[in-house]
Amino acid sequence: MKLIAIASALNARLENGSADIDITGVAGIEQAGPGQLTFVSNPKYAAAAKTTKASAVIVAEDFPAIAGAMLRSKNPYLAWAKALELFYQPLQYAVGVHPTAIVHASAKIGKNAHIGPYVVVDEGAEIGDNAVLLAHVVIYRSVKIGKNFFAHAHAVVREFCQLGDNVLLQNGAVIGCDGFGFAKDDSGHWHKIVQSGTAVLENNVEVQANSCIDRASIGETRIARGAKLDNMVHVGHSCTVGTDTLLCAQVGLAGTTDVGKNVVLAGQVGVAGHCKIGDGVIAIAQSGIPHDVPAGKMISGAPAIDFKLWLKCSAAYGRLPEIAKAVRKISDRE
Repeated sequence: MKLIAIASALNARLENGSADIDITGVAGIEQAGPGQLTFVSNPKYAAAAKTTKASAVIVAEDFPAIAGAMLRSKNPYLAWAKALELFYQPLQYAVGVHPTAIVHASAKIGKNAHIGPYVVVDEGAEIGDNAVLLAHVVIYRSVKIGKNFFAHAHAVVREFCQLGDNVLLQNGAVIGCDGFGFAKDDSGHWHKIVQSGTAVLENNVEVQANSCIDRASIGETRIARGAKLDNMVHVGHSCTVGTDTLLCAQVGLAGTTDVGKNVVLAGQVGVAGHCKIGDGVIAIAQSGIPHDVPAGKMISGAPAIDFKLWLKCSAAYGRLPEIAKAVRKISDRE
């Protein structure tokens, strides 16, 4: 593919290179060779851009000039994502139902579906057009799913759950499992609270490997449009997760947590139950959030505090022995 054609497809501006350069693939900045396209968005790799053997580099508008060809973009990371799509052809799955699949007679499946080996689609389930269900996917009773559903092997959608269009479930994702609800009886034993609610995933939601979204005890757990959940994320019963929010690896939301839109909870963030996280909040990895967080805040630590304050506290933490020694000397003088 000619470099000028790639520039046009990415809405990028070609600088310093021939429009007729042939690009045959993409690679990382340090691995790329002649005929390949690479990119830089992290400043830490700026030096590598000067020595890369790639034929062209996707860079930001303000990136310092290098000797080789550059595709300047307002959003180099997004341009790179689109460049990958130009060269990567995803697997295609033949339309049809595998002989080992079990599809209940009352289930409704739209046009152009691929139903793989040992898939189970239970009574009353409805799935829209262009669905791909790979091996061992299980769709429980009365589930409703929109168009372009893609479920990797061993994904499960439990009874009465509702999924919108373009939902992607990675391997082992479980939608609508029972919420963790128990009440202690007079003899001190735990009595299970019936989880009578459901889980709802709106359009363009992706749930990655081995993540669980619990159904509500009453009402619903809802994941809003465009939200993305990384591997091993747990969303407790009756939670809401807002539009275009990212929950990174091993995030845990206790029951009835309300997370706003465009929130980023980095790896291993934990949120206590009944908390409200405002729109645009960013929580640094391993933060513990026991309270409401106003919109637009960046927080860190456990318990989580303002990020700038946390930086000061972290700097002071390493000096605690020295500070304690100084305090003892003052105390001794008194």
